[in-house]
Amino acid sequence: MPMFENYKLFGGQGNPALAAKIAGLLDMPLVEATIKRFSDGEVFVQGHENVRGADVFILQPTCPPVNDNLMELLITIDGLKRASAERITAVVPYYGYARQEKKDAPREPITARLVADLIEVAGAHRVITMDLHAGAIQGFFNIPIDHLTSLNIFCDALRETDLTDCVVVAPDTGRAKAAEKMASLLKLPMAVIHKHRPQQQEVEVTHIAGDLRGKRPLVYEDIVSTGKTLGYGVDAMLAAGAAPDIRIAVTHALFTGDALQRLDRPEITQILITDTVPLPVERQIGSIKVLSAAPLLAEAIRRVHGNRSLSELFTSRK
Repeated sequence: MPMFENYKLFGGQGNPALAAKIAGLLDMPLVEATIKRFSDGEVFVQGHENVRGADVFILQPTCPPVNDNLMELLITIDGLKRASAERITAVVPYYGYARQEKKDAPREPITARLVADLIEVAGAHRVITMDLHAGAIQGFFNIPIDHLTSLNIFCDALRETDLTDCVVVAPDTGRAKAAEKMASLLKLPMAVIHKHRPQQQEVEVTHIAGDLRGKRPLVYEDIVSTGKTLGYGVDAMLAAGAAPDIRIAVTHALFTGDALQRLDRPEITQILITDTVPLPVERQIGSIKVLSAAPLLAEAIRRVHGNRSLSELFTSRK
């Protein structure tokens, strides 16, 4: 394995606050750069430091505006490649287009694969990401990918609270495995919400597997956009006899449109989120608590640079 004399951190505009936290934890300044958009919307990125032979980590989630942030990531990778960086790692805490990872109908694209191809062609040598919507996306890459999880971040926070009569709830069958891991770590029972999608953007809850009568649900989600699906799940849990004390843990809190208004209801007593996606303080509601993913990402960068194992970061703490 190559050993690098130095490494550098390049912070994009996707989540500058998170980039600054990671840089602070690593005691490393961010590379000085000019990032701007021309009048026609084109993205321009120029670094102002020598990166020849360096091990460079680009801190750039592809969160909304997804296309702008994705293009910025690709252009930055290309610029660093042409500047003779020895190794380029794309640190993409939130991987946009992850929900377009398979064909459900004829003539549909598999855009998550396309994005993986673009990152590789641009010149990235490695990717670090968190809580992909589908773990199979890792197989779309022909370069190493380190897939981190928010599980321990949420479990550590939840252990400091009263978990009496709590039950971990998977919001759909796709999240059942993740919910099962959380239930095991917290030593709690679990339930699964089963849904039917008659068409895109529409959801019907068919039934809930597990007993919620008198229980306090802990819902573990990877991504929440509009909040509609989550709202249907809350209604279904209450109809199944759950106590009006529902807590939700969300890794990627996109909260687009009227999502926060939909989730601002008395039955939802707390929403735990990470800062993989920026959520300005002025947009936050009282039930939200932000847990930073910066320590986890910083440790991953430290280990990748030192060619050390990351397996401890993937495994769940008992």
